[in-house]
Amino acid sequence: MTGKIYLVGAGPGDPELLTLKAARLIAAADVAVFDRLVADAVLDLLPPACLRIDVGKETGRHSVPQAEINAILVRLGQAGHRVVRLKGGDPYIFGRGGEEAEALVEAGIAFEVVPGITAAAGCAAAAGIPLTHRGVAQGLRLLTGHRQDDRDLDFDWHRLADPTCTLVVYMGVASAERLAGGLRGAGLPGETPVAIIERGTTPDQRTFFSRLDRLAADMARWQPKPPALLIIGRVVDHALVPHMDVIGREAAQ
Repeated sequence: MTGKIYLVGAGPGDPELLTLKAARLIAAADVAVFDRLVADAVLDLLPPACLRIDVGKETGRHSVPQAEINAILVRLGQAGHRVVRLKGGDPYIFGRGGEEAEALVEAGIAFEVVPGITAAAGCAAAAGIPLTHRGVAQGLRLLTGHRQDDRDLDFDWHRLADPTCTLVVYMGVASAERLAGGLRGAGLPGETPVAIIERGTTPDQRTFFSRLDRLAADMARWQPKPPALLIIGRVVDHALVPHMDVIGREAAQ
């Protein structure tokens, strides 16, 4: 008798941002397989008897290879467990949920995807930044600043250098200098505002404000720690910053 795997988006950190469905499944899980970005406050919602399997990854240091994570999920499903696979943000936005779903389909394991609030939406809201704004940003692009096997970024920089589009970069701390250089080289103005949101939606959130032409120097000075999100575009100037730890706002304007 096979079980069922739930690929659940755990949101950006604040447990109150979980969907009702995610919270219900977490509270009833037999087994939880979770990533590094899943907040402790979310894990605290698991039942005391729930088996917890940590498969967390860090940039440049993968504790469990993706193929092994896929195999773990298949084995648990074949053993008849009700498994919650917890992923930071949304499973299908830079969460490798698609790869895990493919493995489950191939093995004939029942699964369901439960969407979560992705970091772009959650962190931007927590920092008071509208991702789109009438007359300012007509589009939104979600990017990853980290490529498989640490290969160099190979974006179409000229398409990205659109002043009417907001760019949100996941895992972009290590590649901030390359991002700024590529965008400026493609014509995006150096005064384009940038926000770096560290540990967004959590009590430890810090928000840094910079500009494209100062981003590398500011990042070196501030040393924001992952998980951190970069928002690039004119919407950053429209931030209505709530009470939080804010750094560099005046200098960036």
